[in-house]
Amino acid sequence: MDRHTSHPPTPSALSTPLRPRPAPPSAGDLAILAELERKVLWLASWMIHNANHLRPGTDGLKVGGHQASSASLAAIMSALYFHVLRPEDRVAVKPHASPIFHAIQYLFGRQTRERLENFRGFKGAQSYPSRTKDADDVDFSTGSVGLGVAQTLFASLAQDYVHAHGLAGDRPKGRMIALVGDAELDEGNVFEALLEGWKHEVRNTWWIIDYNRQSLDGVVREGLYERFTGIFEAMGWQVVVLKYGTLQQAAFAEPGGAALKSWIDTCPNAEYSALTFQGGAAWRKRLMDDLGDQGEVSALIARRSDAELSALMTNLGGHDIAALIAAFDAIDHDRPVAFLCYTVKGFGLPLAGHKDNHAGLMTPAQMEALRAAMGVGEGREWEPFEGLKRPAGELAAFLARVPFAQGGPRRFTDPALAVPALAPPPNPVISTQAGFGLILQDLAKGESQLSDRIVTTSPDVTVSTNLGPWVNRRGLFAHAALADVFKRERIPSTFAWEFSPKGQHVELGIAEMNLFLALSAFGLSHSLFGARLVPVGTLYDPFICRGLDALNYACYQDARFILVATPSGITLAPEGGAHQSISTPLIGMAQDGLAAFEPAFVDELAVLMEFAFDYVQRDGEGAGDERNWLRDETGGSVYFRLSTRPLEQPKRVLSEAQKRGIVDGAYWLREPGPNCEVVVAVQGAVTPEAIAAVALIAQDRRDVGLLAVTSADRLNAGWTAAARARERGFAGATSHVERLLEPLPRHCGIVSVIDGHPATLGWLGAVAGHRLRALGVEHFGQTGTLSDLYAHYGLDTAAIVAAAQAISPGRPLRHLKAV
Repeated sequence: MDRHTSHPPTPSALSTPLRPRPAPPSAGDLAILAELERKVLWLASWMIHNANHLRPGTDGLKVGGHQASSASLAAIMSALYFHVLRPEDRVAVKPHASPIFHAIQYLFGRQTRERLENFRGFKGAQSYPSRTKDADDVDFSTGSVGLGVAQTLFASLAQDYVHAHGLAGDRPKGRMIALVGDAELDEGNVFEALLEGWKHEVRNTWWIIDYNRQSLDGVVREGLYERFTGIFEAMGWQVVVLKYGTLQQAAFAEPGGAALKSWIDTCPNAEYSALTFQGGAAWRKRLMDDLGDQGEVSALIARRSDAELSALMTNLGGHDIAALIAAFDAIDHDRPVAFLCYTVKGFGLPLAGHKDNHAGLMTPAQMEALRAAMGVGEGREWEPFEGLKRPAGELAAFLARVPFAQGGPRRFTDPALAVPALAPPPNPVISTQAGFGLILQDLAKGESQLSDRIVTTSPDVTVSTNLGPWVNRRGLFAHAALADVFKRERIPSTFAWEFSPKGQHVELGIAEMNLFLALSAFGLSHSLFGARLVPVGTLYDPFICRGLDALNYACYQDARFILVATPSGITLAPEGGAHQSISTPLIGMAQDGLAAFEPAFVDELAVLMEFAFDYVQRDGEGAGDERNWLRDETGGSVYFRLSTRPLEQPKRVLSEAQKRGIVDGAYWLREPGPNCEVVVAVQGAVTPEAIAAVALIAQDRRDVGLLAVTSADRLNAGWTAAARARERGFAGATSHVERLLEPLPRHCGIVSVIDGHPATLGWLGAVAGHRLRALGVEHFGQTGTLSDLYAHYGLDTAAIVAAAQAISPGRPLRHLKAV
């Protein structure tokens, strides 16, 4: 295994004391902890075995993964949950350790036997810990490797923000803890987060690395220990290495122990894993072959039976409860800490050490051998204290006084904030991006609960996404005040940005994964820390794809935030294809937990922002509104796709019906007549081309309509939900888009137009059986003028008129050649 040297911690004088060191556990408590660890390992193993071998209908659906990975963390998680953790602490559990987590919660009485028996089944305990699908108080969802790790760093930042703004009440700060697989540290987003954490002086963060030196496909490279240590220490973290357990430490103190320690330090990882799998006799032969007859060390080996020698050689720090607790309890400051815990993957199971054990499952015979070793009677597999030596009453009393179990529910709530009326800016010509900035600036000027709870963030595009005026008024967040040097030196600048603990903008570097993880953390603040925040994040629309995994993760956790993506589409003409988005409207439609909007005019945007600030705070039941069949009561996050194209704004006062249509996804900008032959449905920045085309088409086609689509996402979701409701017996269920299109004659044709993928609106023809021609962008853009690009990609007025002629009967449209 890796040879290493000790790395002394940075002096505590450089950090803030967090809480006093707890008293070390008594010998009796250590014995109980060891018993509970055995029980946790049994329950997790039985849970997986039960799911794969005993549940009806599972033949051919053998899924391993958890069996060996779970076992690696049994001691670490037992030490944490049964001794170290306090109610204010939060943990992101390594995905494959979910059976260990569920087993621990079962012993606490926070998980049911029914769900454990249904592990990996419908509505059973989840394969990976899930905030929204599990019932045992998961802090952070995990599953996409690396994301839960980085989430804890941003959760710590959110906790600091809540406390700095005086929103925490009397709740103490907790530690944000991630249980990390060493192979997870291959993920680039982890190191992006580390750098961001250094910039923001992240605190109260522990990453506990399960250093079992195995990945899914084999054994990891030699020397990773030194690389990990160097990276963490460069970012200001304390590194604590737990390599040797108490058995090994005692053996090293015996005569010959130094030679044994040297052999362990120089043994390659793959060799150590193979010997672990082979067992005591293999250990003895290899040690004697390598060390020869050296007197003291040979005697040390000879004094132990094969079983005792195997136990000694696998007694690594990550499996030793006493060593783990001593290391955890020694931290009395708030600096971030990385614990590098040497472990054996599959420890305590027949799969231990084998390089193929990631997908391995114990056979029924192996499971029976484990049952016998654990003293568990047949039919009593789920009994909490079956097979343990201590009396059940003593074990129950111990669990009842565990610090983690104190304090009641750990999920908090915070009342929704009132949303003031939002007025569109009066500018006669303006883009939706500029309109967003001005609406937010008006909120910044005012005094309201909502404006005080908004926290904005952006990956180094704050100014170019129009957040600058907000930041001018509300400032940037930092642990300590930092004056604007340009302002101090009287150098003229549009932006006067000062850092302080009361600032409301979190400045991020260029890493979209960090943006979405930050939005996820701040968007869970009401649940994690009891203080409702309304995060607003901005980025360039095409770069949503850079952070899509983290965006999906944020929505899966049911985090609440507003995402403003701008500029978008080929409308960003001079920037070229690298900055012009195509697929993002489809992402908005497909992403669960995210309502996507693309308004054309700023009065629409004002209506939608007012809706969004309320929508992200909702958490009601999921019954569909019979107006639109959307589950608006449950709320969710919101995505605005905006544009830098200035448009002439309509001179109008929106009616309540128009506002409802804008929120539901569409309204008639020009209502069709009873004999309508063509409808143009347009979303976003190409609306002027659609308006011009409709004026020309109307001279040769009857009763032409113009449908302003503000959300293809909500139109489509309402349509499919209403169809599902009808199939379930609600015969009168009708969606908003069905009511809009129902009056159209069957011969009417629809032309859809969007600066994005044409499939975004291409489904509209299926709503009521109309012919449809979908216009949009399917290929990478290039630099050019707006008129050149619109003409090339078929989004200009001429293209819309030509499409209308192609799908509607009648004489040729007279103005087609003119445009």
